[in-house]
Amino acid sequence: MRRKLIALGLGFGLAGATAIATPAQAEVVASVPLHGTAAAAQQTATFWLADGGANLRNATPYAVQTSVSLTGPATPPVPDTKPGSTAPIVPPDGVTPMTSGKVFFVGGDGQPHWCTGTALQSQYRNLVATAGHCVLDIEAGEATQSQVVFVPGYADGEAPKGLYVAKQAFVHYDFSVYDDLERDYAFMTVYNGVAADAAGVLSDTGRLGDNAGGQGFAWNQPTASSVRLFGYPAGPHPDGTRPYTGEHLHQSTGTTSWVSAPELPAERLVGVNSPFTGEGSLGSAWLTHYDVSGKLGYLNGITMSVSDTDADNRYDTGVSPYFDGETATIYKAAATSWTGRLV
Repeated sequence: MRRKLIALGLGFGLAGATAIATPAQAEVVASVPLHGTAAAAQQTATFWLADGGANLRNATPYAVQTSVSLTGPATPPVPDTKPGSTAPIVPPDGVTPMTSGKVFFVGGDGQPHWCTGTALQSQYRNLVATAGHCVLDIEAGEATQSQVVFVPGYADGEAPKGLYVAKQAFVHYDFSVYDDLERDYAFMTVYNGVAADAAGVLSDTGRLGDNAGGQGFAWNQPTASSVRLFGYPAGPHPDGTRPYTGEHLHQSTGTTSWVSAPELPAERLVGVNSPFTGEGSLGSAWLTHYDVSGKLGYLNGITMSVSDTDADNRYDTGVSPYFDGETATIYKAAATSWTGRLV
């Protein structure tokens, strides 16, 4: 029914979605509540941390819209504003940045899943970026995924920097209403992190940015740029091989170019050569001007899907929406939103 209504031109928003109506943001920013109260967020934290994090370990990589067919764009898009950026968060002395992690959630099928997510610079050090359809359920028609959390530095079932329950998501209005996949990204504010003791009692571990750092953010950057991808790929290539398990963070480096995905349809996308498979790597960070020693750079893309462009039955290209001035508007709205403590 949802698809039919959109096809008839009767667009409608997600339940609970609110358009931000300042002049600069009108018809661009939609905010979606994920956990409106600390009590609800505490229940979600307990769900994921109970039994030694059993639900974290048992979650499977999200397998919705993991691959697409690509072509070159008929006409390269023209940026809508000047290029811009915000600097990364450098964590306190002695703290190594650990900005990549997993976004866990319960999907429309009632099962626990995960995508990749990234901690970002923000006023309150509480912001995470991931693929939009890892937060809003475009397949089942539900308003949002449920019980959404972020675990930076996830490896082998461990949450070394704590678990951060998402409070609110900020997405493009066109994605929230029309499933516009050229806008398939989300910025989530999260509560302070929590950990659970042997008795299941939650304790506060502090703000995400203080514990893990935060990548910078860049928009309207030129293509043909080198970016470094960070993600947790897990699924198979079309030939059935499985080079990744999803238990550890992987990285790759490639050069970006304009691409289109007519089947979506989406004409204004960016591709990068990368061997990542789709499942698990949805939401992977594309970092430009990455400093290897400091482990910080500028987020300039997010994997929304992957593609096999040379028909050899192995994925070779990651796909991201282009981060333009409207993306920056959404990011800035999210980056100034306060969350606070969970316990």
